[in-house]
Amino acid sequence: MKMKTAVMGAFALTGAGALALAANAQDRMILPGANWATMQDETEGGHRFGNPEAKVKLVEFMSYTCSLCATFARQGDSAIRLAYVPTGRISYEIRHLIRDPVDLTAALLTHCGEPQKFAGNHEAIMYRYEDWMAKVQKSTQAQRSRWQFGSHSARFQAIASDLDFYDIMQGRGYTRSQIDACLSDEAKAQAMAEQSAADIAKYGLPGTPSFVLDGELLEGTHNWPALEKRLSSVVIAD
Repeated sequence: MKMKTAVMGAFALTGAGALALAANAQDRMILPGANWATMQDETEGGHRFGNPEAKVKLVEFMSYTCSLCATFARQGDSAIRLAYVPTGRISYEIRHLIRDPVDLTAALLTHCGEPQKFAGNHEAIMYRYEDWMAKVQKSTQAQRSRWQFGSHSARFQAIASDLDFYDIMQGRGYTRSQIDACLSDEAKAQAMAEQSAADIAKYGLPGTPSFVLDGELLEGTHNWPALEKRLSSVVIAD
């Protein structure tokens, strides 16, 4: 899907001042025989699966309000983590490109809890895409006004309530108060919006989903069949 200037609108809607992104990369000891399939950590820009020192580094840039991203989550996400990540030769990182307030709300919820919870949160939101997107499309003007005006917490809680995000996250074991705490994290919302703008500027991302392999944008690659061909060729050449 084409990227829009809406990313900057979502940036403004966070309601927080500019905050510097904290670098959280740390030196790691890479042990022989490590189980890369179960390793995931939070990076400066997103969440990474597998060997942090892998020779090949794949980054997906996605948005929760993107239908093609929902399709990729079902077709490509698990395939990459089951077939490629366990080898230790490829790491897979998911980064957010924030398009609108609904997208930002979903992104905040996927970051609820410890980094190890991200994969399950991400899947829970993505696999229910058709259900909650139907509610977005049927939303009233009054609802959309609540999503855009008021305090930071009130806006994102209204979105979560109207789109049944509370039910999705409670199904993941979160309490209402825990969900509200994640939605109220203005610093995290601001950091996500800033990171989105930085990634768009750095890589010239044309839309979502987009993929960067070893620092290079894979032009014309926006679905799993196309990406699988590129990954297969890299593995053969490696």
